Amino acid sequence: MKILLLVSAFNGLTQRSWCALRAAGHSVTVELAPVHSSPETLISAVHAVSPELILCPFLKHRVPAEIWRKWPTVIIHPGPIGDRGPSSLDYAIQEGEPVWGVTALSAVEDMDAGPIWASRIFGMPSSPITKAALYNGPVADAALSCIEEVVAKAADPGFVPVPQDETARPVPHARTRPSMRRADRAFEWSMSASEIVKRIRAADSSPGVRTEIEGRIVQVYDAAIGDDRPRRFRPGTIVGRGQDAIAVATGDQTVWIGYAKVPADLGGSGVKLPAGQIFDDPVPQLPVPDSLREATYRRHGDVGFFTMRVYNGAMSTGQCRRIAEVLTAALEQDTRVLVFRGTSSTFSNGIHLNVIEAADDPAAEAWENITAINRLCTALVSCTDQLTIGAVTANAGAGGVMLALAADVVVARDGVVLNPYYDMGLYGSELHTYTLPRRVGAATASRLLTDKLPVDAKSAAAMSLVDAVGPGDPTRFDEWVAELATSYTNPQWHADALAAKLRVLKGVKPPAYYAAAELAEMAKDFFDDRSGFAEARRAFVGKANPVETPNRLAEHRWKLTGAR
Repeated sequence: MKILLLVSAFNGLTQRSWCALRAAGHSVTVELAPVHSSPETLISAVHAVSPELILCPFLKHRVPAEIWRKWPTVIIHPGPIGDRGPSSLDYAIQEGEPVWGVTALSAVEDMDAGPIWASRIFGMPSSPITKAALYNGPVADAALSCIEEVVAKAADPGFVPVPQDETARPVPHARTRPSMRRADRAFEWSMSASEIVKRIRAADSSPGVRTEIEGRIVQVYDAAIGDDRPRRFRPGTIVGRGQDAIAVATGDQTVWIGYAKVPADLGGSGVKLPAGQIFDDPVPQLPVPDSLREATYRRHGDVGFFTMRVYNGAMSTGQCRRIAEVLTAALEQDTRVLVFRGTSSTFSNGIHLNVIEAADDPAAEAWENITAINRLCTALVSCTDQLTIGAVTANAGAGGVMLALAADVVVARDGVVLNPYYDMGLYGSELHTYTLPRRVGAATASRLLTDKLPVDAKSAAAMSLVDAVGPGDPTRFDEWVAELATSYTNPQWHADALAAKLRVLKGVKPPAYYAAAELAEMAKDFFDDRSGFAEARRAFVGKANPVETPNRLAEHRWKLTGAR
């Protein structure tokens, strides 16, 4: 089937949809709605495709009537049947909904009012989840299930979608609600920590919640509940810091804030940064809550489990160095196997573009950042005492993928999407010139880096980019990885695996050679800006709308021209 993905951005859900549909044998092409300055240009682009089905897994724009009247056009809405509006997940989290859902419905004149093609319901986590984690987890899983059903029904000439008023509502109070306003999210620091955290998580990773801390108006993100607050501090006072986060007193406990930004409309940069870089108050160093810890290590027999927690996948220089301290200690243990993994909602996308953009000297900061993440990769590649397993727990891109490839064995959770290439005008480092060809061969490595297309977990396994794919459910995946790691502690398996690794390392140039060659190229990108890194970074950080749909995604275009 010829399918057009009409979307506002080629985000995680769009990428996952693209991968799944292509894997099922469909011809899939993409049009980014924001690049079309008028309905007429969008209509013209869709006419050029002439699809059999239009799917909109992530669309903030209204579909012109000339499109949905001519072609079956299905919107994937992140809410149960009857729910309407652009802030569905925000309300679901902030109001503590126990059950939520996803609905596939026809595009019509009124937003989210069309007849139903498919729907799914799922239980919400018992404690508040961030909007981004909800969207990329349960919502994305339900959306993919709906899309599979929609495609099957689209192939049936007798199928007619069911009007909403004729459909049962599994969430009876689902209804039309307006976009959540700033006032709806607002809180006072005298409120309970649990209520404050819930409101911030409902707005994370966008738009955040505007509040006042120590006399400064900021948007806050990445919140977690801390200990009981010292009574001598009034609510809203910074009482401690740890890593790059700050602890703020509330009505009962402390709330840790990992990220913040000074809004542009108040004269700030509008760039989201680690909160500790915005507030430099001389307060005591305190241990951060477990849910915000950047790196943790625990041991179970002969297996060590190292977990890194990277907000939104971006790894700053300081964070890489702190993670490296814990990783170095983990690699010095007398265990036989080390599992290197992310969390269920994030893995890594490499260097921290926001921190680089906000630096006094962005080129120098970028250089420090890439050398810091390279140390992590080198530590994993060079380890000869333990077998290392890189467990890709969530979507990963660029240097984050290459970081995982530095491990001896690489596994991925079913449903994650990898972007194993560099963009933004960067050559890339993270020892990728060694680890990527070692896994997939020189020809495939070159194709991945040049085509710049996402790869789902199963396709990654088919090309040996990863060694195995585990269950999609995060808890079951963790259990599966633990069983796999335990199997490698078998003395003979372990000895054979380490012997094989030593033979490989003796037959190649040392990791420092690859790092040096890559960094020589990166220096030209950072300091000479030979490929437009500064402008691309600025556009990314500023969330500028794309000016065109990349040819590599517009299959209808490159099939005609023969060029991506």
